[in-house]
Amino acid sequence: MLNLLFGNLTKNSKVKVLSPSAFKEKLQADKAVLVDVRTPQEYRAGHIPKAINIDFKSSNFAQGFEKIDKEKPLFIYCRSGMRSMMCAKQLINMGFKEIYDLKGGYLNWP
Repeated sequence: MLNLLFGNLTKNSKVKVLSPSAFKEKLQADKAVLVDVRTPQEYRAGHIPKAINIDFKSSNFAQGFEKIDKEKPLFIYCRSGMRSMMCAKQLINMGFKEIYDLKGGYLNWP
């Protein structure tokens, strides 16, 4: 289903969906910005270490990303992968060049 909705986004795109192991490995190698796009309540219940929280559904969503360098790799995740993929589309429109999305979201994080 996700391929039907977002297949064109990930093909020939700046967004790369990575398995949890590949996501973790690339994140450590790049020392990039990690953003949890879930709600603050979800974030407080558990998150990946060093992740900052910018709620995709918040009215301050765009403002939260203004401080982040658009030229550097950006790693994002949500609960299951749906919100982060929608978020990635907006981030491309905002000018981000390289986005990595955690396949299956936080539910798949070890």
